[in-house]
Amino acid sequence: MIRQHMVLASAAGLVSALLLTGCGSANDVSSTDPDSSAPVATAASDPAASAPAAPAALLTVREMKGTAGVVTDDKGMTLYRYDKDRPNPSKWTCAGQCTKTWKPVMVQDGVRAEGIEKSLLGTVHRDGKPQLTLGGWPLYRYVGDTDAGQMNGQGKDQQWYAVSPTGRKSTPSG
Repeated sequence: MIRQHMVLASAAGLVSALLLTGCGSANDVSSTDPDSSAPVATAASDPAASAPAAPAALLTVREMKGTAGVVTDDKGMTLYRYDKDRPNPSKWTCAGQCTKTWKPVMVQDGVRAEGIEKSLLGTVHRDGKPQLTLGGWPLYRYVGDTDAGQMNGQGKDQQWYAVSPTGRKSTPSG
């Protein structure tokens, strides 16, 4: 009798877990795996070999240094895109030493966005873990930005640019 109750309780727990796995938050970002058209969940930690990056829980658009608007994370730090990466399909090329200066924006939980079209958000796999993309472009933080509102990585090596809300390079306003 006890064995039957244990089996029933285990089965009920398994069914509950399976049902909950199918549920997601309305704010979760999902994307398409570059190797298939199946949606990919966005839950993982930083795959970069160096220190872990913080999750990008909230993306917003800020006007900075004469730009029409750049995307920042929940701490107000500017997000960047790299010209050597590719948007379609999403592909990152910054690896090794590069990730010590340009930290990939990894997503651990869902991402909320203000002023950014949700359909432009996605992920690309970096060593099996999701890196946030915007307009297909993988996103990064620059270690030279130490305070919110800085944009010190803009134009670095004529390949790194603060990202606009559409995933394009930020451009001067006016």
